[in-house]
Amino acid sequence: MTTHEPKLTRRGFITLINRVLAATGVAAVIGPVVAFFWPAKLEEVPSEPLPVGDQGSIPEGQAKTIRYGRYPAIILNTPERGLVAYSAVCTHFACIVKWNPDSGMIECPCHEGYFDPLDGSVISGPPPEPLGVININIQAGTIFIGGDA
Repeated sequence: MTTHEPKLTRRGFITLINRVLAATGVAAVIGPVVAFFWPAKLEEVPSEPLPVGDQGSIPEGQAKTIRYGRYPAIILNTPERGLVAYSAVCTHFACIVKWNPDSGMIECPCHEGYFDPLDGSVISGPPPEPLGVININIQAGTIFIGGDA
Protein backbone atom coordinates (compact mmCIF):
# COMPACT_ATOMS: atom_id res chain seq x y z
CA MET A 1 0.00 0.00 0.00
CA THR A 2 1.29 3.44 -0.89
CA THR A 3 0.89 6.43 1.33
CA HIS A 4 0.27 9.84 -0.07
CA GLU A 5 2.49 12.54 1.38
CA PRO A 6 1.29 16.12 1.11
CA LYS A 7 3.37 18.32 -1.20
CA LEU A 8 3.40 21.11 1.38
CA THR A 9 3.92 20.22 5.01
CA ARG A 10 2.62 22.25 7.91
CA ARG A 11 6.10 23.48 8.64
CA GLY A 12 6.55 24.43 4.97
CA PHE A 13 3.23 26.31 4.98
CA ILE A 14 4.16 28.31 8.10
CA THR A 15 7.58 29.08 6.57
CA LEU A 16 5.90 30.30 3.38
CA ILE A 17 3.50 32.56 5.32
CA ASN A 18 6.40 33.98 7.35
CA ARG A 19 8.32 34.81 4.16
CA VAL A 20 5.31 36.52 2.58
CA LEU A 21 4.73 38.61 5.71
CA ALA A 22 8.43 39.49 5.92
CA ALA A 23 8.47 40.59 2.26
CA THR A 24 5.35 42.70 2.85
CA GLY A 25 6.98 44.37 5.88
CA VAL A 26 10.18 45.11 3.97
CA ALA A 27 8.16 46.61 1.09
CA ALA A 28 6.19 48.75 3.56
CA VAL A 29 9.46 50.19 4.89
CA ILE A 30 11.37 50.49 1.61
CA GLY A 31 8.45 51.95 -0.43
CA PRO A 32 8.29 55.34 1.32
CA VAL A 33 12.10 55.63 1.31
CA VAL A 34 12.20 55.11 -2.46
CA ALA A 35 9.30 57.56 -2.95
CA PHE A 36 11.17 60.17 -0.89
CA PHE A 37 14.26 60.01 -3.11
CA TRP A 38 12.33 59.73 -6.40
CA PRO A 39 9.17 61.83 -6.00
CA ALA A 40 6.61 62.09 -8.79
CA LYS A 41 7.03 65.11 -11.04
CA LEU A 42 4.60 67.76 -9.86
CA GLU A 43 4.99 71.27 -11.20
CA GLU A 44 4.54 74.14 -8.78
CA VAL A 45 2.58 76.00 -11.48
CA PRO A 46 1.72 74.52 -14.90
CA SER A 47 3.83 75.91 -17.73
CA GLU A 48 1.03 75.53 -20.28
CA PRO A 49 -2.44 77.12 -20.06
CA LEU A 50 -4.88 74.82 -18.28
CA PRO A 51 -8.46 74.42 -19.59
CA VAL A 52 -11.14 75.09 -16.97
CA GLY A 53 -14.32 74.48 -18.94
CA ASP A 54 -16.66 76.06 -21.44
CA GLN A 55 -17.22 79.80 -21.34
CA GLY A 56 -20.71 79.43 -19.80
CA SER A 57 -19.75 76.69 -17.32
CA ILE A 58 -19.35 79.11 -14.39
CA PRO A 59 -22.55 81.13 -13.85
CA GLU A 60 -22.33 84.74 -12.71
CA GLY A 61 -21.82 84.96 -8.94
CA GLN A 62 -20.45 81.41 -8.75
CA ALA A 63 -16.96 79.92 -8.52
CA LYS A 64 -15.08 76.77 -9.44
CA THR A 65 -12.03 75.35 -7.68
CA ILE A 66 -9.65 73.22 -9.76
CA ARG A 67 -6.25 71.59 -9.39
CA TYR A 68 -3.59 73.95 -10.73
CA GLY A 69 -0.20 72.29 -10.52
CA ARG A 70 0.72 71.59 -6.93
CA TYR A 71 -2.05 73.76 -5.45
CA PRO A 72 -5.66 74.56 -6.36
CA ALA A 73 -6.94 77.66 -8.13
CA ILE A 74 -10.30 79.37 -7.76
CA ILE A 75 -12.09 80.87 -10.78
CA LEU A 76 -14.94 83.32 -10.12
CA ASN A 77 -17.47 84.89 -12.43
CA THR A 78 -18.06 88.33 -10.93
CA PRO A 79 -20.76 90.74 -12.14
CA GLU A 80 -18.26 93.62 -12.18
CA ARG A 81 -15.18 92.08 -13.85
CA GLY A 82 -16.41 88.82 -15.34
CA LEU A 83 -14.06 85.87 -14.97
CA VAL A 84 -11.12 86.19 -12.56
CA ALA A 85 -8.75 83.53 -11.26
CA TYR A 86 -6.62 83.38 -8.11
CA SER A 87 -4.51 80.91 -6.22
CA ALA A 88 -6.86 79.17 -3.77
CA VAL A 89 -4.13 79.08 -1.12
CA CYS A 90 -4.51 81.58 1.72
CA THR A 91 -1.41 83.73 2.23
CA HIS A 92 -1.66 83.34 6.00
CA PHE A 93 -1.15 79.62 6.69
CA ALA A 94 -1.83 78.01 3.28
CA CYS A 95 -5.41 76.90 3.98
CA ILE A 96 -7.65 76.46 0.94
CA VAL A 97 -10.00 79.42 0.47
CA LYS A 98 -13.65 79.07 -0.55
CA TRP A 99 -16.08 81.35 -2.37
CA ASN A 100 -19.09 82.38 -0.27
CA PRO A 101 -21.84 83.70 -2.55
CA ASP A 102 -23.91 84.84 0.46
CA SER A 103 -21.22 87.23 1.75
CA GLY A 104 -19.79 87.96 -1.71
CA MET A 105 -16.25 87.29 -0.47
CA ILE A 106 -13.55 84.69 -0.77
CA GLU A 107 -13.14 83.26 2.73
CA CYS A 108 -10.42 81.34 4.50
CA PRO A 109 -12.12 78.89 6.89
CA CYS A 110 -9.03 78.42 9.10
CA HIS A 111 -8.49 81.87 10.61
CA GLU A 112 -11.30 84.03 9.25
CA GLY A 113 -9.39 85.71 6.44
CA TYR A 114 -11.53 87.50 3.84
CA PHE A 115 -10.50 88.47 0.30
CA ASP A 116 -12.06 90.78 -2.29
CA PRO A 117 -13.29 88.78 -5.31
CA LEU A 118 -12.50 91.65 -7.71
CA ASP A 119 -8.75 91.83 -7.13
CA GLY A 120 -7.90 89.20 -4.47
CA SER A 121 -6.89 91.84 -1.92
CA VAL A 122 -7.26 91.26 1.82
CA ILE A 123 -10.48 92.68 3.27
CA SER A 124 -9.90 91.58 6.86
CA GLY A 125 -8.24 88.94 8.97
CA PRO A 126 -4.66 87.81 9.40
CA PRO A 127 -3.55 87.18 5.76
CA PRO A 128 -0.53 89.44 5.09
CA GLU A 129 -0.84 89.53 1.29
CA PRO A 130 -3.53 89.28 -1.39
CA LEU A 131 -4.26 86.04 -3.21
CA GLY A 132 -1.99 85.32 -6.18
CA VAL A 133 -3.58 86.41 -9.46
CA ILE A 134 -3.65 83.86 -12.27
CA ASN A 135 -3.93 84.94 -15.90
CA ILE A 136 -7.21 83.99 -17.57
CA ASN A 137 -8.09 83.82 -21.26
CA ILE A 138 -10.95 82.52 -23.38
CA GLN A 139 -10.09 80.79 -26.65
CA ALA A 140 -12.68 79.23 -28.95
CA GLY A 141 -15.27 79.23 -26.15
CA THR A 142 -13.00 77.50 -23.61
CA ILE A 143 -11.68 79.13 -20.43
CA PHE A 144 -7.92 78.77 -19.92
CA ILE A 145 -5.88 79.82 -16.89
CA GLY A 146 -2.13 80.17 -16.37
CA GLY A 147 0.73 79.91 -18.82
CA ASP A 148 0.65 82.76 -21.31
CA ALA A 149 -3.15 82.94 -21.10
